[in-house]
Amino acid sequence: MDTFTLNNGVVIPALGLGVFQTPPDETTAAVTAALQAGYRHIDTAAAYANERGVGDAIASSGLDRSEVFIETKIWISDYGYDETLHSFTKSAGKLGVEQLDLLILHQALPSEFEQTIGAYRALEQLLADGKVRAIGVSNFMVDHLTRLLDATSVVPAVNQIEVHPHFQQREVQAFGTEHGILTQAWSPIGGITSYRDAARPSFDEPVILGIGERYGKSAAQVMLRWHIQQGRQVIPKSTKPERIAENLDVFDFALTDDELAQIDALETGVRGGPEPEAVTLGAFGREIPEA
Repeated sequence: MDTFTLNNGVVIPALGLGVFQTPPDETTAAVTAALQAGYRHIDTAAAYANERGVGDAIASSGLDRSEVFIETKIWISDYGYDETLHSFTKSAGKLGVEQLDLLILHQALPSEFEQTIGAYRALEQLLADGKVRAIGVSNFMVDHLTRLLDATSVVPAVNQIEVHPHFQQREVQAFGTEHGILTQAWSPIGGITSYRDAARPSFDEPVILGIGERYGKSAAQVMLRWHIQQGRQVIPKSTKPERIAENLDVFDFALTDDELAQIDALETGVRGGPEPEAVTLGAFGREIPEA
């Protein structure tokens, strides 16, 4: 497994398992299969309602706690300083751990950004207290990052954003690189393009399929390799053990500069997830249950 080193020296595996939209009753089996296949990073979130399943799988894996990098996210309904401190308690309780490896804010809340700032200051306190090893954000655009950096002390270790061949967010990535913020790619193999009315899902792109044929790799494996070679950490999701294992098998080949450029050229500029400015408590707020 390749790794990346975060801006505070913490090491994160280059590839982990994402569990977005994985039903709670399937999460434990998916995480168990991933850990057995060799994954050592699991990405979940309070809003996914499956943190407990992640924790159960890790607890029963036989692995030492230090061997598994656990990442979760605070939902916007729990923003604000005190609320976010309590949200950590809820997530840690469901995950069955005392310390998280990476805790991030799930979205910016542009219309009520002071609550976002309060939430991040709570992450800074949790970091200072040793309850988390690294902190970061998700779905933050350049203006959100700029406002955050101006108002807080700790530069986010990561920014988890939608990145796949059809939507690459190069401006956000470049800002992150400039400030030492690692880009984590969600929907890294373009799964979102298969149900967002894309003209052609990213994994059906002839360019990607052609590259895969040359290496004996699937389109998903080619896309994951593209991310890792360009310095992005990836969290592909699947509940199928064979796909989970396949997604990990990307460290035995390398794409050429020309092949990387061919994939770069597939940019469409079409976002699959919600527009960042549309994220409001009224539209997306939901109660996060206690542990």
